[in-house]
Amino acid sequence: QGIYRESCYDVDLILKIILMKNIIITGSSRGIGFELVKLFNKNDFKVIALSRNTKPISNLKLKNVKSLYLDISSPESINKTIKLVKEEFKKIDILINNAGTLINKPFNETSFEDFQSIYNVNVFGVAELIRQSTPYFNKKSHVINISSIGGIGGTSKFPGLSAYSSSKG
Repeated sequence: QGIYRESCYDVDLILKIILMKNIIITGSSRGIGFELVKLFNKNDFKVIALSRNTKPISNLKLKNVKSLYLDISSPESINKTIKLVKEEFKKIDILINNAGTLINKPFNETSFEDFQSIYNVNVFGVAELIRQSTPYFNKKSHVINISSIGGIGGTSKFPGLSAYSSSKG
């Protein structure tokens, strides 16, 4: 009977490991990203939490979570991060693009550089992270891009956020 129990335990453990999903979450230092990291960890998923500020997640000392630095507006930073992800995971089941930035200015005062700065994080960085991640996806992998009601509702409801709203729709 002891052997049977031990054997069943091992099978359960092996199944759990096989079914464990590898999840990457950007913008994990606060807000939705921070809460998603805690939620997935609580449910025994393996998580790589990406952010420019790694301390909030690192300080939690979660067993299945690794916190890595990522400046999503930098292709070089994305490239370094993907190399670390490759070493840690080998495959990506879910990529959650949550990172975002905004500038609160009236449209007429929002410069080309302001728009470029917002788009580098909210659009171009997201696209580059997805592009560099695709070799580690499988047929069942998912990409989730966190949007914003500001991107859907438009700038009339969110005055001063034209660059952000147009990038998060």
